[in-house]
Amino acid sequence: MSNKEKIHLEKIDDYRWRIPRTGKMRVDGVIYADEILLKDIREDESPKQVANVAHLPGIQKYSLAMPDIHWGYGFPIGGVAAFDWQEGVISPGGVGYDINCGIRLLRTNLSTQDLRPKIKDLVNALYQNIPSGVGSKGALRLSTQELRQVLKQGSAWAVKNGYGFPEDLDFTEDRGCMEGADPGVISERALERGKPQLGTLGSGNHFLEVGFVEEVYDGELARIFGLRKDQVTILIHSGSRGLGYQVCDDFLKKMGERVRQLGLELPDRQLACDFIRSKTGQDYFSGMACSANYAWANRQMLMHWTREVFERVLQMSPKELGMRLVYDVCHNIAKREFHTIDGELREVCVHRKGATRAFPPGHPAVPEAYRSVGQPVLIPGDMGRYSYVLVGTEGAMQETFGSTCHGAGRVQSRTQAKKASKGRALHRELEDHGIFVMAASRATLVEEAPEAYKDVSQVVEVVHQAGISRKVAKLRPWGVVKG
Repeated sequence: MSNKEKIHLEKIDDYRWRIPRTGKMRVDGVIYADEILLKDIREDESPKQVANVAHLPGIQKYSLAMPDIHWGYGFPIGGVAAFDWQEGVISPGGVGYDINCGIRLLRTNLSTQDLRPKIKDLVNALYQNIPSGVGSKGALRLSTQELRQVLKQGSAWAVKNGYGFPEDLDFTEDRGCMEGADPGVISERALERGKPQLGTLGSGNHFLEVGFVEEVYDGELARIFGLRKDQVTILIHSGSRGLGYQVCDDFLKKMGERVRQLGLELPDRQLACDFIRSKTGQDYFSGMACSANYAWANRQMLMHWTREVFERVLQMSPKELGMRLVYDVCHNIAKREFHTIDGELREVCVHRKGATRAFPPGHPAVPEAYRSVGQPVLIPGDMGRYSYVLVGTEGAMQETFGSTCHGAGRVQSRTQAKKASKGRALHRELEDHGIFVMAASRATLVEEAPEAYKDVSQVVEVVHQAGISRKVAKLRPWGVVKG
């Protein structure tokens, strides 16, 4: 039986599709997509996963999916769901294995002509100085006690130890530290995996990208974000590495047992969960917070070393370079938030898995410098096309618990991408398009081939037209370091 036959989709409008509540679903599902993207979405099991999530206790309003939706573990990647804090559940599958996989954007004082003679040297130096690849290990050797401090303090630990500036925290989601982190709930195995990997990019879809602002859609918003046409930018995409993976794995096992003890009827065992207020639920939240803080410290250190490489290769002072953090956003996280539901302010746990927070103007969680216009939203594409800067909207608060898409979204599995790229010299193809790529292995490069992803411009157009975020600028990749 095909996915199309199993899951009925009703068109709400050109950018929204409803999965009507049936059987033991507690709420409807809603997928944000246009007709073109929907063709790919129907090809995998992700609509079924949207319906599955709607079965979970305490879910509010809808089980949501963004236009970059694709099949994931339990929840679809691109899935958003909010659960009542008192009576709802928390699920590791609704956060993902790479807890607080996220992205940060730096702006510079440089224009493309300033960098053109040295772009290859710069990419090579970044590759040499930023540890990347499967199981990569960093320059740091942390003791268990030091690692516990990282898990509690996040980005602030990195800044305190000389990796960046205090003002970097002002432009990081949650100031780079999630409350409630308790290293005591982290397994020894997770701690051991985390010790050598702080300050590493990792592999897969993680990257460091030097690019430039190719197009500006809203001049005033771009000005407030410090962006201008032809300006050199840097994107850093990484997460909590082996530590976050292990925390997810550990708690999936614990929650699988809890599901059996509680007698919860779930349509998929990958939706293993427990009530947020339970001991296991609270322990997972604390472990997830630790992993999120590790990821923020990780990206903070990667950014610091990136600044140092720019200074050395370009022989420019920090003041001349003007490398400032625009913003840092999470993609895989569950947050305790307050949202208006049916006219009442409710305390909820918002799961965003492969989705980005998109808070509107005036929200207290938005940095003061941006509060009048809304939160910057960073949407990376594939390494051969483009990425986007958007801004959060009131529409997102009303419809999606302040959430939007997080990237392009895969259309090919890594295995399919390898087959499709057999015999091709991808690095040369990209260089022919003016994009210089350094990768830890050819395998990573072919798995991340541009055609393995949806066209991010289509994804962004859907969220823009649906009003859950708005376009500010388009970035073009120029030099890419892949793990």
